[in-house]
Amino acid sequence: MTPSGKFVRSGKVKDIYNLDPEHLLFHFTNRVSAFDVILPSLIPRKGEVLCRLGAYWFESLGVRNHMVRLEGNDKMVVRKLQMIPVENIVRGYLYGSLYERVREGEVSVASAREMAEELPEPFFDPTTKSDVKDVPITESEILAQERMTEAELEQVKELSISVYRKLSETAKRAGFILADVKLEFGRDEQGRVVLGDSIGPDEFRLWPTDSYKVGKLQESYDKQVIRDWLIKVGYKRSLDEARRSRTSLPAPPELPSDLVSEVSSRYVSAYEKLTGRGF
Repeated sequence: MTPSGKFVRSGKVKDIYNLDPEHLLFHFTNRVSAFDVILPSLIPRKGEVLCRLGAYWFESLGVRNHMVRLEGNDKMVVRKLQMIPVENIVRGYLYGSLYERVREGEVSVASAREMAEELPEPFFDPTTKSDVKDVPITESEILAQERMTEAELEQVKELSISVYRKLSETAKRAGFILADVKLEFGRDEQGRVVLGDSIGPDEFRLWPTDSYKVGKLQESYDKQVIRDWLIKVGYKRSLDEARRSRTSLPAPPELPSDLVSEVSSRYVSAYEKLTGRGF
C-alpha cells in the first residue's frame, strides 16, 4: 500500500513522508545498508521487524520519544523534531570500529584490549551524522561545532547510556548480549531533547549469550553478518581504498540468497525473543 502524505526523502532504510505541519510518516523498507552504502539486495520482513521493534522500545523504555502511532506493520507516525546532527553510539564491548581504532592507537579504552571484550563501563562514542560516511567526533568538537549545547550534550550522553543499560537488561533476559547501540535525538517545539529515529537490529549489535567468546568474531542477530560477508569477499577493502583515494565507490554486490534468508530469519527471531511476542 502506498503511504499517505507527501514524499520527503529516502534514507538508507526508511522512506519519509510529510503528513501535516506536526507529523511525519516513516515507512520502514526492506532495504539494507552496510558501511554507509545501500546494498542492492532486499531483506524480506526486515522493515516490519524494525518498525514493530522500534515501537516496542518507544512504548517500554519510559523515555520521551517521537512516536505517535503505528499504521500497519511497517509504518510509524512520528512527531516532527529538529534532529540533532550527532549519532550517539554507546558501546559495552570492544568490537567493530572501536576495536580497530584501539588497535591502531587512535583511541584508548581502559583495561580492554581483546576483540569482543566487555568494557568496564558503557563507552559513549558519538559520530557525525552523514549520508556519505559517519566519522567519530569528540565531545569537545560537538560543542565547538555547536551541534549541541553543553547542557544538551550532558543530557544526551546520560540518556544514551541509560537507554543502553535498559536495552541490555532486556537483551540479557532474552539470552542475548547487546554489544552496542546507535541512538538519535531531536528537539521538540519546546526545545526539549526527545529520542527519535528507530531502535532495532540496524542500530545495534546483538549476540547470543551461549556462543559468546572473547577474542573472536561473534555470531550476530543483526546486520553484522552482512558486514562480515562484505569483508570476506573484499568489498570493504575496495570501498576503503576508494574513499581514501576519493575515487568513485565500487558498486556493492548482490547478497547470496542463503545469506538473505538467514538475515531475515535472525531479524524475526531477535524481535520475538526480545519482545516475547509472536511475529
